[in-house]
Amino acid sequence: MDWVGLKAVFGPPAQGQLPLDCSHDQFLMILAYAVMCAACFATLHVSERAIQVENYHSRQRWQVLGAFCLAGGVWAMHYIAMLALEVPMPMRYDLTATIASLLIALVAGALAMKAITQETLNRPSSILNATAIGLGIVTMHYLGMSALRSEAAQYYEPKSFALSVLLAILSSLVLLLMARELRHGGDALYQFRRGVASVLIGAGLLCTHMTGIWSLHLTMTTNMAMHSTQPENGLQLGLTIALIALLIVGGSISASLADKKLQEKEIDLRRVNLLLDQLDQARVSLQQVAHHDPLTNLLNRRGFNQIFAEKLLEYSSEGGMLAVMFLDIDHFKRINDSLGHDAGDELLKVIAERIHSATRVQDVVARFGGDEFCILIDLPNAEEARSLAERIMQKMTQPIVLAGRRMVMTTSIGVSTFPKDGQTCEELLKHADLALYQSKDNGRNRVNFYIPSLKTQACLELNLEQELCNALHEGSGLQLYYQPIVDLRNGQVSKLEASLHWEHPRHGLLTPDRFLRIAEANGLIVDLDLWVLRRACQDLSELARVGLDELVIAVNWSAINLGRPDLVDEVLAVLQETGIVPSRLELEVTENALMGNISNVISQLKQIRNLGISLSIDDFGSGASSLAYLKRLPLDTVKIDRSFIVDTLKSPQDMEIVQAIVAMAHTLRLKVVAEGVETPEQLDYVKQYGCDYVQGNLFTAPQPLGQLSGELRQQRTASDSPVSKPAARVVPLKQKTAKKGY
Repeated sequence: MDWVGLKAVFGPPAQGQLPLDCSHDQFLMILAYAVMCAACFATLHVSERAIQVENYHSRQRWQVLGAFCLAGGVWAMHYIAMLALEVPMPMRYDLTATIASLLIALVAGALAMKAITQETLNRPSSILNATAIGLGIVTMHYLGMSALRSEAAQYYEPKSFALSVLLAILSSLVLLLMARELRHGGDALYQFRRGVASVLIGAGLLCTHMTGIWSLHLTMTTNMAMHSTQPENGLQLGLTIALIALLIVGGSISASLADKKLQEKEIDLRRVNLLLDQLDQARVSLQQVAHHDPLTNLLNRRGFNQIFAEKLLEYSSEGGMLAVMFLDIDHFKRINDSLGHDAGDELLKVIAERIHSATRVQDVVARFGGDEFCILIDLPNAEEARSLAERIMQKMTQPIVLAGRRMVMTTSIGVSTFPKDGQTCEELLKHADLALYQSKDNGRNRVNFYIPSLKTQACLELNLEQELCNALHEGSGLQLYYQPIVDLRNGQVSKLEASLHWEHPRHGLLTPDRFLRIAEANGLIVDLDLWVLRRACQDLSELARVGLDELVIAVNWSAINLGRPDLVDEVLAVLQETGIVPSRLELEVTENALMGNISNVISQLKQIRNLGISLSIDDFGSGASSLAYLKRLPLDTVKIDRSFIVDTLKSPQDMEIVQAIVAMAHTLRLKVVAEGVETPEQLDYVKQYGCDYVQGNLFTAPQPLGQLSGELRQQRTASDSPVSKPAARVVPLKQKTAKKGY
């Protein structure tokens, strides 16, 4: 076998040698081009897979397949085109050279796939790799041409030879660039661009072959006989090679598409798994939010009820005792009102930690909202629940530093037990809540267990609430009772204190302390206060009609009603509606009501007083008022709480308190009323220490206006008598007392 490079000449053949005219079979040339384009298309497909797969070994397998596609396509194109060459003499091909050319094509294909699948490929690297691949293709081409065996001599024209080398390098460079450019995509436009790139690369490699063929000159001696001969099996061999190449190409494309689909499915599966993981996390987060309190991280009502239901089911079947403990922080609202809600939230966190630290590991602690907490405990006996409640109250006695202040909070606790106090979650929680309210009513900072009478009382109050609402809306059963207030200077009745009574159809006459608390709890107190104010003004009109136009009626005002923005306008509207002179009306508010809303009600009280209405503070001494606050209030009268008057003669401390209150009030230019005077001795005492007015059953108990008006007219016409006989001056000697309700 002669080496290709040794046959390159730069002149015409030697003397006596004739060049041979060669032609090509057009069908085989078209077939060769089609095989080359298909191989390029498959190579681009496979290179995309080799680039996109993540597994290293899978990438290597795709690189090998791509090398076989490219090498097989180039080699098949070359030999089909060589079979298309028609020469007027017998030809055959050397098997060794043919196999060697195929191996070189494989090396070139491997170089191409390695370059294509690199992470980065800059311009110098691209040119260097394209040169190596192009030289490999040219070497394969000319080695394959050297495998041609005939009687003719082979010579190569240098310029065409150089041009073929350049075309091979350029085609390789285009292959590298297009493969990297088209590594991502999948739509129709992307496939069209890949097809165009395959046609261009195939054309470049076919031109490389044709340029190499053009550079080949076959010559023969003049005495050599020429005859046209073409291998009979040339067409069949070309079709066979094309079929094998296309099968490899088609298999590669199919494998590439299938793998791409599988990878897309795998990616979709990963996305689904990721979404499922995210959904699981979201479900856990939602469950955390749905069943836990975000402030204290304790269970909320829903989470507590779920665990409570499971525990009840377990203990119902297996036996055992459970306790439900309701906790409410005493006077927590004051913290929010004085220090703000942020400070209140911080306090709740501290309280939650203390409650949790006082419980056992198996106990369930929850925050139901606001300052309400609930604990579910399993216990051998009821005393265990009491011990836990006492531990919690002991924990609460430890000072808490909040907003730079040291404070001690207390808690009221109500307890119900299973199975004694109920069988369902709702029943046990309701009974624990009733016990909690009993703790509050008993003075707070204590624990109470549920007893059946609490439920009876709650049902009774619920019925009273509905019946009170009906009585108010229908205007039936409600009536005002009046108790005289005597001026100690002249012994005359100067004021009447109004109190609301309710003539219940079944329970008889109910005093205010029996139903006003219910009215305050359900919001009826606002309407009740307005009803009392309107009826008192109507009674003032009736008193004026019978000649008692100097009497003043004092009306009690609820702490809940005090401070409402519409209060002044409502009072003014009632005065205008009834035509009452404002000076004949006095509003009484309790000491605790004033102290609890001191910053909000001062301006409102001033507006009411500017209308001409007198203001008095009721039950003075029973609260915790400050002299600094008291002197700021626009008051006219101070009423000493009856608890100091009842025990005055027996308690030196009460005597001193009464004296101090009288002295303080007079210093502030306020009038003093002594409530609850029931004996002549008490009357003498309060008169001795300078009280201005007295009120109590010594004179008369609260009565309807119809029973008092005649006696009041008689008092006006009677001559004055000594105060030592108050009953004779206030009402007739026959005493009339109000009927007692239950």
